[in-house]
Amino acid sequence: MCGIAGAISFAEDMRADMKICENMQKALLRRGPDQRGILLMREAALVHTRLAVIDISGGRQPMSFKMGDKSYTIVYNGELYNTEEIRRELEKDFDFETYSDTEVVLKGYMKWGESCVDRFNGIFAFVIYDEGESRAFLARDRAGVKPLFYYRGENKLIFASEIPALLEHPEVPHEIDERGAAELILMAPGRTPGCGVIRGIEEVKPGWCGFYSREGLVLREYWRLRAYELNETFSRTAEHVRDLVIDSIRRQLVSDVPVCTFLSGGLDSSLISSVAASELKKQGKQLKTFSIDYRDNDKYFQKSRFQPNSDPEYISCMVEYLGTEHHRTVVDTPELVDALYDAVEARGLPGMVDVDASLLIFCREIKKYGTVALSGECADELFGGYPWFRDKDIRMTDGFPWAQSTAYRKRFLNPRYDINAEDYVYSAYRRTADDAEYLESDTPDEVRMKQMTRLNFDWFMQTLLDRKDRMSMYSGLEVRVPFCDYRIAEYMYNVKWEYKDRHGREKGLLREAMKDWLPEKVLWRKKSPYPKTHNPAFLDAVTKRLREVLDEGDSVLTELANREELEKLLRHEEHIQWYGQLMNLPQTIAFFIQLDYWLKRYDIRLV
Repeated sequence: MCGIAGAISFAEDMRADMKICENMQKALLRRGPDQRGILLMREAALVHTRLAVIDISGGRQPMSFKMGDKSYTIVYNGELYNTEEIRRELEKDFDFETYSDTEVVLKGYMKWGESCVDRFNGIFAFVIYDEGESRAFLARDRAGVKPLFYYRGENKLIFASEIPALLEHPEVPHEIDERGAAELILMAPGRTPGCGVIRGIEEVKPGWCGFYSREGLVLREYWRLRAYELNETFSRTAEHVRDLVIDSIRRQLVSDVPVCTFLSGGLDSSLISSVAASELKKQGKQLKTFSIDYRDNDKYFQKSRFQPNSDPEYISCMVEYLGTEHHRTVVDTPELVDALYDAVEARGLPGMVDVDASLLIFCREIKKYGTVALSGECADELFGGYPWFRDKDIRMTDGFPWAQSTAYRKRFLNPRYDINAEDYVYSAYRRTADDAEYLESDTPDEVRMKQMTRLNFDWFMQTLLDRKDRMSMYSGLEVRVPFCDYRIAEYMYNVKWEYKDRHGREKGLLREAMKDWLPEKVLWRKKSPYPKTHNPAFLDAVTKRLREVLDEGDSVLTELANREELEKLLRHEEHIQWYGQLMNLPQTIAFFIQLDYWLKRYDIRLV
């Protein structure tokens, strides 16, 4: 994995931009600590930082090749999981100088043009400068695992893997307008698809690609969740799921550096670990697994409908079952609170607070042992694992199921903003729900389940993928997500809800399909989310820090947020969920700490 950045202009000579490129590159060094490269051309300045995973010596970037008198140069962040199949097809027309997937992507474009993305199975974001056609091609993977932000300046397109790198370019404004304020207060840590929050910054949407030329930027959707007729029996569906899941995990184990897995003792990470351990055992290797916990969590753990039990006993069960080399990270409250600030720099925005911060700490520890890890994100979105899929009252609520807090959130908007909060949030929800494809033969319940899948895929899953990419890459750790394979997403979108809900259990189909891979205790464990701290010291610590921010008296925070509501927040008078089960009172306080830090760190102005 890597960091990419650069600028394309047909109106000025880009060869004079070395200092700007170096500053953008510096902002991305954590994403790619192994190698770095800058290539300046008349119309294009391309920047790369590399985390070497495949073909460590041969995969340097920017990478250029010629076909006739035409030259093509790529900066690429990602992994292709069908590299060998594509390479074999391309070898009919090209000789290969490396065995990196970067060369396969570039020569795929040279052969097929923009339709190359239809052939790629992987996680990627890349920009190819096509010198012969005097244009740049931009593309992002179907699920949105890898990021690609951009800013359209005057006669120039500036792009980067992360927002902080874009902010290093002098033409990109450090400003928040009314839309940005609405995103931060009403939507965060989620974001409207394609929105970069800061004025003028946008993001290539998952499954989109396009060209930047003298005519401007034209992007198109090359992939989406499509509805089609699927009439398979349950047993055939389970077999199909099993084949897809195992094949995806096996493909994502390919690496020239050691691969490890996250292991929480939940269904998703345990399945990935089980298949990975089996594959490595064939090679005479032992899988390394990693888990996270919090100091004194055994003392303060609070059972709830969302988190019915803690992880340790299930992790121990899996470690014994698989015979892995297991490593456990224990996070204490002071370390967690301090990491809130690093998490902002990693995400480039305020985010999921303690859930971000703990993952950042966790990835930092994993990096001591390896460079590539596999994680279980996206299974819940595709197989119907969240409570809002199965609770009919929540499921049929006309709005985002994880964000029923608009009335509460709008109180935090500074009165200077004349924003109709309910309309802003509801219209965003409606656009996505109405865009979900379904068949005329679908029942109302099946239509709603397709809408729910699309809502989760476009919104909730993207928030989690942002988190996983930024927190891991901040430590130079590549995390792959096998359940995000687009073939699984396409198939599961069309599987009947009654199959997904087999045995009346969340992810019942996945459990049934993979029952031979796990011990019964873990196979039928009730869903439990990513672990969080239950220590009251966290609430005390974040309360103290936000109090200090407000006492400073000169923070931009109170120009964006309503000071009276922040004061009320510090009195702990209400316990209202900010973002699903993940963010309650302590996390809401921590969010405003992150927001204040972000405004100061990146010198953000309100306009």
